[in-house]
Amino acid sequence: MEFIDYYKILGIEKNATEEDIKKTYRKLARKFHPDLNPNDKEAERKFKEINEANEVLSNAENRKKYDQYGKDWKHSEEFEKAKQYQSHQTNSRRNQSSNFSDNDFSDFFSSMFNNESASRGSNNIKFKGQDFNAELELNIRDIYTTHQRTLKINNKDVRLTIPAGVENGQIIRLKGYGSEGINGGPNGDLYIKFNVQNNTTFKRDKDNLYTSIDLDLFTAILGGSMIVDTFDGKVNLTIKPETQTGTQIKLKSKGFPKYKKEGEFGDLYITFNLKIPQNLSEDEKRIFKDLAQKRK
Repeated sequence: MEFIDYYKILGIEKNATEEDIKKTYRKLARKFHPDLNPNDKEAERKFKEINEANEVLSNAENRKKYDQYGKDWKHSEEFEKAKQYQSHQTNSRRNQSSNFSDNDFSDFFSSMFNNESASRGSNNIKFKGQDFNAELELNIRDIYTTHQRTLKINNKDVRLTIPAGVENGQIIRLKGYGSEGINGGPNGDLYIKFNVQNNTTFKRDKDNLYTSIDLDLFTAILGGSMIVDTFDGKVNLTIKPETQTGTQIKLKSKGFPKYKKEGEFGDLYITFNLKIPQNLSEDEKRIFKDLAQKRK
C-alpha cells in the first residue's frame, strides 16, 4: 500500500497542535468543498484526501498509531496481537532469536494481509475493522428539527438521521460503518462529531435560549406591548409598567428542542435593555424638567 503523508496533505508540521489541525482542515475543506467547485474532479479528489487526513490526525489515538506505524497504522492492533501470538508459538521451539524486530513491519504486513494463504493460516484470528472519524458542519437552525443527511463515506452513501437538539461537539457512533473486519471479524464503526455554528442573536445553553432586546423609555415606564422574535417566529409580549433595565423574563417552552425528547422544549429568557431617547427637542426637554421637578 502506498504511503500517504497526511501532514503534507494538510500542509502542517508533525508537531502541529489539535487546534492547528482543526483550523487548517476547516479552511481547506471550505476551499475544496464540492458545492463550491462543481464538476471539478481535482477539487473533489483534494476534498477526499483532506477528509481522510483529518480523520486520522484529528483523533489523538489514530494519530499516535500513524506516527508509529506509517502506512500500516490501521493494522497496528492486529500487528501487536499477532506479534504476541507468534512470539508465544515460537518461544516453545526457539529462544530469543524468534522475536520480531520493529524493522519487520512492512514484510510482516505484506505476508499477513496481502497473502491469501496467510489469512488461512493456523492462527486465523478475527480482528475488528478500523474505526472511522468524521466531522459534520451544521448551522444551529439545521438542528432545530430532526432531519436526515446523506454523507459520502469511503464512496458509500450513508443516510444519517440527525435528532433535533444535538450539541456542538457531540459525537455519535454508527456501528459497522468503518472498514471491513479481517479474517471475518466485525466491521469497524463510524464516529461523527457535530460542529454547530450559531449565527443568530440567541445564545444557547443546552435546551434554553437567551437573548436581549431594547425597550424604549416610554413603554418601560407606562407598560404596553411589543412584537419580539423567538427562535421559531414572533410573539406579542406584554410589558409591565415601570420595567427596569436588566429585567429578565422567561417564555416557557420557547427555547430549543430537548435532545431525543420529541415535542419538548427548553425556555427562552429575554433581558430588557432600556433605550434612552436621543436628540430631544426643547419642548421634550422642558417636559422632562417639569417631570423631574414634580418627582422632587
